[in-house]
Amino acid sequence: MTEHILIVDDEPRVAEPLIFALQREHFQVTHVERGEQALARLDGDSPALVVLDVGLPDLNGFEVLKQLRRSSEVPVLFLTARQDEVDRILGLELGGDDYVTKPFSPREVVARIRAILKRLDKGTPAPVAEGREWRVDEQAAKAWFRDQALSLTRSEFLILEALVKHPGQVFSRARLLDICGSDEDSFERAVDTHIKTLRGKLRPLGGDAWIVTRRGLGYVLERP
Repeated sequence: MTEHILIVDDEPRVAEPLIFALQREHFQVTHVERGEQALARLDGDSPALVVLDVGLPDLNGFEVLKQLRRSSEVPVLFLTARQDEVDRILGLELGGDDYVTKPFSPREVVARIRAILKRLDKGTPAPVAEGREWRVDEQAAKAWFRDQALSLTRSEFLILEALVKHPGQVFSRARLLDICGSDEDSFERAVDTHIKTLRGKLRPLGGDAWIVTRRGLGYVLERP
């Protein structure tokens, strides 16, 4: 089945080359120019991925994502003209999956989209990983700590899944980026951001201390 990509960008000079590149790779593409249009379309449609510009003329991309995340975990790749690291971190904290700064190569964006979608293509069903405190269901993309369901973004789930399946194994930032479906040029601090938000969600349940930072090495799941 042809995968459907929704592009939300008000600049034709940006959107049109990307639409062409995606269609050439046999994606189905829908393009809207406003955040409200995107939310209305997403209310009745389920694209495989959303390419979302931060600088929209009505709602900014961050506000669109906040509203979207109330009902959907569709992967989102941000486009922005901003170079500020704080903006990139904010987008990831809100549940974005990747970030591309303008100007960009349409081929690069298509490659990043394919990398994200590859992580979503589960193929055959996978077993549930279980322990006394943790449970992760890869097929359903759900996780629990001490029988409490966790509300996670896609990237948070993939990181937690890797840690839970391999307790005691240290995962480098680069490896966790790969697990999330980002390429080697992606922003490695994104992993720190996902870990921070993941710990924040686990803190009320007493699970945040399980995710341990190994300075200069990465992250590991260990009993505190």
